[in-house]
Amino acid sequence: MTEISKPRIVEGDPRDLTLLDVNARFMRHEQFQRLVANVREDGHLTSTPLVWNDVNSGRRIVLSGNHRTKAAIEAGLTTIFWLEIADPLPRQKQIALQLSHNAIVGEDDPATLKALYEELEDVSMRLYSGLDDKTLDLLDEVSVPSLAEANLDFATVQIVFLPDEKEAAEKALEAARKAASADARWLAQIEQYESVLDTLDTTKGAHNIGNVAAALAIILAIVERHLGELAQGWYDPDEQAAKRRGTAPIETVLATRTMPADAAAIVQQAIDRMERDGNIEAGQRWRALELWAADYLAGAA
Repeated sequence: MTEISKPRIVEGDPRDLTLLDVNARFMRHEQFQRLVANVREDGHLTSTPLVWNDVNSGRRIVLSGNHRTKAAIEAGLTTIFWLEIADPLPRQKQIALQLSHNAIVGEDDPATLKALYEELEDVSMRLYSGLDDKTLDLLDEVSVPSLAEANLDFATVQIVFLPDEKEAAEKALEAARKAASADARWLAQIEQYESVLDTLDTTKGAHNIGNVAAALAIILAIVERHLGELAQGWYDPDEQAAKRRGTAPIETVLATRTMPADAAAIVQQAIDRMERDGNIEAGQRWRALELWAADYLAGAA
């Protein structure tokens, strides 16, 4: 295997470097954001990327340290130091260097790692890559391409409920979802993540509890007591009309999910009779409320 000359230290703008199109090393979102935060706090990189100066193309290609380079750019650094080699490097040598330096941080995407490793025809290059027998056995098991995580700006929240609290939480969240829209979209702006954390912290402080799920259960209980306010998602109080087409949860009209059983029995009898008499169609029992409300408004006028 041909030796390369001693690399030199170069200072320059990380934006002038060319990142790898195919990189077996990937980093999870949380890891990458932690790296960006560390670089921003340090004000510089604490380890230097390895860069190949391809004089034929005029590009400086990052063989090792792609994530550190991207983190430096995201952290706003205008200059970094890197180790640069300018020797002619065939594709085989580039891959071997890349794989041998990939033990620094992050995780290997098995399918990409397998594809790059199989490009190495020279046994000495494979030895140079540093992949041991255990890793190679894992590579043999890879049969389908895997998808590495993109560095999307998102945050994940995981909350565990006990059975009873889980049922109550599902009901409250479902009511809120229906009031806002008929579509199920579990996606929010990243700014709302901080608001959720602040609300949870305030709730935990007010009730002197440390469990997040318990705090969320309290928040959902508050939502239950204010179901009527969810009507803002479909009702315009100034115009006294619906703001959109579609359906609206009855809970947001009545501001409650339940009513006293004796009162419910009277309502049940009335609706049953209206359905038998043909005043409302079967399956549209909610129309009874509409008719009663219309009669009341007509009498009040």
